[in-house]
Amino acid sequence: MFELKIPVRRGCMQCHPRNRSRSPCSRVHGLKCASGRVVSVLMAVDFALELKDLRATMESVRQVTDLDSLRTKITELEEQSGAPDLWDDPETAQEVTSRLSRANSELERITGLDNRIDDLELMVQLGTEEADADTMTDAEKELASLKKAVGELEVQTLLNGEWDKREAVISIRSGAGGVDAADFAEMLMRMYLRWAERHGYPVAVLDTSYAEEAGLKSATFEVKVPYAYGTLSVEAGTHRLVRISPFDNQGRRQTSFAAVEVIPLIEPTDSIEIPDNDIKVDVFRSSGPGGQSVNTTDSAVRMTHLPTGIVVSMQNEKSQIQNRAAALRVLKSRLLLQRQAEEHAQKKAMAGDVKASWGDQMRSYVLNPYQMVKDLRTEYEVGNTSGVFDGDIDGFIEAGIRWKRSAERDEA
Repeated sequence: MFELKIPVRRGCMQCHPRNRSRSPCSRVHGLKCASGRVVSVLMAVDFALELKDLRATMESVRQVTDLDSLRTKITELEEQSGAPDLWDDPETAQEVTSRLSRANSELERITGLDNRIDDLELMVQLGTEEADADTMTDAEKELASLKKAVGELEVQTLLNGEWDKREAVISIRSGAGGVDAADFAEMLMRMYLRWAERHGYPVAVLDTSYAEEAGLKSATFEVKVPYAYGTLSVEAGTHRLVRISPFDNQGRRQTSFAAVEVIPLIEPTDSIEIPDNDIKVDVFRSSGPGGQSVNTTDSAVRMTHLPTGIVVSMQNEKSQIQNRAAALRVLKSRLLLQRQAEEHAQKKAMAGDVKASWGDQMRSYVLNPYQMVKDLRTEYEVGNTSGVFDGDIDGFIEAGIRWKRSAERDEA
């Protein structure tokens, strides 16, 4: 709380209670009233402190990001993108232009937030000097928006793992709970698709296996945006739903489970080679809802990696060639993640660390007898269950990222 000295108009019913014959002030009480008298008003926002905190956070972000190196990278990529023979190799050209676009976006995001903080400071200064209620109201709105944007950028700087910048492949499988579990798996898929839609992230659904009565046995989709893996990796684990089952004619409470797997999408530069004799490929007819050519040809592909037993199924593309390519891409991504997990487990064994890392059940969605969604690792919880299932999960993701990085620092 801090004091702001402002003028008050004579005759305002709120400013001058003795004068009841005048009309009330049309503006927020005490602000922008043309009068010679000055009063003190306590404001709820200490802009000086808030601006200081924002600048400190942005300084930490700049140190982690290393803007000089980022600008050097942009210059090098611009030189590569300007090469006359660049598009002789379309795959390489697309990779260069994509990296340049991402680097420019990262730089513009940081510099843009710095500029917004400067503009907010100027707005507050003018609003205070002129005692302008509208300006101060706009400043509070901009402050809230800036705090959210800077907080998101700060969380992104925590995503410094080996594959955190990658796009993500998410797989959801129904677990124990019968038809309720299959329905829960479909609810989770919609939740993540709505989350991506809220942020404007492109999504490609690769595979959907429908349950007989309702819901999904499994589903796989890509979130095609940088840092998708680092962001969504904290969603991996077992999710639990408690509710009155809509499929139970006796109206009993049912507990069901679904598993979420998040893996980084491989890139052409990744050295993952799979011998042909290590892969078994089966083709079959696609199942579930579909359009032209779906459910009429053997276009679906099931790919099994024989040494590890990893199975990947794809059926949402119209051609067998497309499904085969998608399955191979996801299989390589899973092998990449498995290699990382094995290396991590080996390091922990060498260090003599016997603590469990994440545990299976990571989040509970309770719809009855009360409504609450709670992350069991971070203790973050909200009561708006409908909002969560509609994709409002940023709070859970941010808390999960901070928790994960804290746990990694403790292990180091």
